[in-house]
Amino acid sequence: MEQRSELFKRCQKWGLNTYLYAPKDDYKHRMYWRDLYTAEEAEQLMALISAAKQHDVTFIYAISPGLDITFSNPKEVAALKKKLDQVKEFGCKSFSLLFDDIETEMCPADKQVFSSFAHAQAAITNEVYRHLGEPETFLFCPTDYCAAFCTPNVSQSSYLHTVGETLLPGIDILWTGPKVVSHKISVESIEEVSSVLKRAPVIWDNIHANDYDPQRLFLGPYKDRPTELIPKLKGVLTNPNCEFFPNFVAIHTLATWCKATADGGPKDVEMGEDPVGFNNNKDKYSYSEVQIHMWSHLSENTSCIFSSTSLSSVSSVRVPVRGKKRLYILILPGPCRPPACLKKELSDEEPMQTDLGENYVPGPGDNPLYTAEPLTLDDLKLLSDLFYLPYEHGPTARTMLQELDWLRSNRCAATAGTDMTAEWCSRAQRFDDMCDAVVQMFNRLSNAPNRSILYDLYNYICDIKSGVGLARAFVKTLGGQSRPSAQLMNDDPEPWGFRGGLSGEFQRMLPGHGNRDLYRHPPMTAVYCIRPFCPEDKMEVQRIFKEIQSAGDGEPALVTQPPLISDSLSAGELAPSPQCAFVLEDEIGMCGYALALIDAKPAAAKIQVIKTAVSGSVFEEFPSLIAVQVLPRVTDPSPTKRMIGGLLSSIRSSGSRGAFCELRQSDQRMLNFYTKLGSFKPIQVDEFGCRRSLN
Repeated sequence: MEQRSELFKRCQKWGLNTYLYAPKDDYKHRMYWRDLYTAEEAEQLMALISAAKQHDVTFIYAISPGLDITFSNPKEVAALKKKLDQVKEFGCKSFSLLFDDIETEMCPADKQVFSSFAHAQAAITNEVYRHLGEPETFLFCPTDYCAAFCTPNVSQSSYLHTVGETLLPGIDILWTGPKVVSHKISVESIEEVSSVLKRAPVIWDNIHANDYDPQRLFLGPYKDRPTELIPKLKGVLTNPNCEFFPNFVAIHTLATWCKATADGGPKDVEMGEDPVGFNNNKDKYSYSEVQIHMWSHLSENTSCIFSSTSLSSVSSVRVPVRGKKRLYILILPGPCRPPACLKKELSDEEPMQTDLGENYVPGPGDNPLYTAEPLTLDDLKLLSDLFYLPYEHGPTARTMLQELDWLRSNRCAATAGTDMTAEWCSRAQRFDDMCDAVVQMFNRLSNAPNRSILYDLYNYICDIKSGVGLARAFVKTLGGQSRPSAQLMNDDPEPWGFRGGLSGEFQRMLPGHGNRDLYRHPPMTAVYCIRPFCPEDKMEVQRIFKEIQSAGDGEPALVTQPPLISDSLSAGELAPSPQCAFVLEDEIGMCGYALALIDAKPAAAKIQVIKTAVSGSVFEEFPSLIAVQVLPRVTDPSPTKRMIGGLLSSIRSSGSRGAFCELRQSDQRMLNFYTKLGSFKPIQVDEFGCRRSLN
């Protein structure tokens, strides 16, 4: 509660004018929505509402009854009204009903009264809205709150059409964009959903939200939302990191995004690295300037990241209110119970304390006291690059991943004494220097006077320091500078030596489990789509197969080459196993495919290509067959890897012990691809090539 009150001061400074209260650590917001607040809880809420009012921030109380409400039961509706009436007595004048992340199947009683789930939600929302006197600000969150949830799409969604036609016009509707966590939000997508909803939506932006992964923190700027969106929206809410103090950049850059249009400035805001900043160049906003503000507060011996002196350049940011348009800011932090040490006065404390006395001086033979230099702006830039945005690492992080990938791929040059050896050693030293910069940043941040920010960041910076340390040790091993690390080379490592957990195990067993490797190779301009194979794709698969065969640089005609089972699979003579076929598409059309047979032995017998070596060893150990081809125009290996990963997950789910793929010796392009993939082991079986164990 203390942090939320502190936030209101910053909202007022930056021109952000609304706060939506919907934290899941308040059980009476969602799980126990029927229960009234106790006197003690009421006192806390009233203090929060009063603090918001004091700083000209509209306080919206949200309630989420969708888990178990019976829409057709008058007693349930009465309980909802009674709960909101209680909050209204606290001084709250704005409200929201949330129906996100709930089951979409109505109970039998509701099915007898309402024709659809959307009708049920709209009816109770309209009734509550009227009961509260049609407040000026009233928000509704639909169950289908992003384009990815709409069936079959936004423009044809019967749910959204019903919501748009049935909800009273004074009720605003929340929308997260194309996805729950949207990479980009376009003007065209907002125009489409506005047409269906019969009103401009309020964007509920999750670009900085990190509650879905305890290892992620997002310190990058608010970006990839053109400011042309602003006149087409009723408002914008941001749902930032759970930790309060690291949200400086997320909230500050949102406020600046709004200022660009509010002041009649440029149509978009470029979050660049130009140190000039928007104070001297109206066409740019310097991300570095926000970093400087944040750095100054990390260096202060205070428990708050925000300072009035750092806000002078954006003190007038405010979106003009036209009719009901306003700029919203949504904060949904986790439990705000600071450790006991945070309750102390920090202004007179040293960053590091011991029980040996304030003026402890080590003796001649003692270890010297550990001290670290003050934080630098470069440290803060590095911190932001390491924890940037959901779909994008910062420049330094991308460089480190690219360097590690190159060093690993060219490991043979490390000690071979060839022309590449000097380059390998030089790049290894560069990588080591970058790793050392991470360690030094960790040390300096650990000694920063602002302990409150440190406590929010500490788990994250410890985690990245550990990961960087492992990579650093691995590169030194490749270069022969140290003995192999037991932690890296051990088949049975300690649990602290790897990222695990049941959630990770489940994800690795699912198709397309999210191990995307997006940033080891720089993102390309092309956009790729991976989807399941359907019968209508058969001719396109045959076309790709024939195109690749005909482009074999003088290779003999297909009929004169040894037959492969995968040829029959690609040519459509054999059908792939169910749920074991994917296709890859780009902006032009289909550009690749990955097909599999769970049990390849009967198919091999059918086309009479079984050879002694294959039938005796390969089929016993690796019963499944994979056929993969991608057109040469696909230069980014990431989508192909993701497609193969999804296929292997499906094969594993079927119970198969392992899989192999066939390649001709002349297919050098795919031989190189599988070699670099790292998880396939080549074996020579006459004209057959590669196999892979799934065990």
